Amino acid sequence: MEKKLYQLPELPYGYQDLEPFISKEQLTIHHTKHHQAYVDGANAILKQKFDDARENDEDFDIKATAKELSFQVGGFVLHNLFWTNMGPASKCGGEPEGTIAEYIKKDFGSFERFKKEFTQAALSVEGSGWAVLTLCRRTNRLFIMQIEKHNVNVIPNFRIMMVLDVWEHAYYLDYKNVRPDFVEAFWNIVNWEEVNQRTETWLESPL
Repeated sequence: MEKKLYQLPELPYGYQDLEPFISKEQLTIHHTKHHQAYVDGANAILKQKFDDARENDEDFDIKATAKELSFQVGGFVLHNLFWTNMGPASKCGGEPEGTIAEYIKKDFGSFERFKKEFTQAALSVEGSGWAVLTLCRRTNRLFIMQIEKHNVNVIPNFRIMMVLDVWEHAYYLDYKNVRPDFVEAFWNIVNWEEVNQRTETWLESPL
């Protein structure tokens, strides 16, 4: 069976298309430098630790390698989700419709309450990390997670509906170190159609 490597995905829009909320320069660097670094990091582990070491019957530090792979692959996956749950402000932002809107109303009472809690989660992530909206099928509830780095505080098997990257590399050119301004800008470019599609797909899949 063929072994494959991770690849940097193309964005579903142009680098300039999230302006003025995320500049062309900021988005280009984030995608081609930072996201690429996680792709390269994960692939290096697959080749050097797993393929080469096993082929040559060499030992390697399993604990350290597993931790590093979790970090690199986590960064790869979360960025993939991040790009696709954003879009041009002309088509995105505002309030959601459809199934995700019904869940937000059920679990938070209102969109404004949800927005407040998600914003607080994004602002209070310690150091570098993510604010994440997930759906627990067993309790039929939306949860908000804070993922530190790319792999700490993750709840296993909770499907992700929406993510917001609050590492400084996501906004430092546009907003310096003022995370609240970046988080507020994010709400103008949320692709609610994509978030709703993720929700409906997860609800239709078997537990």
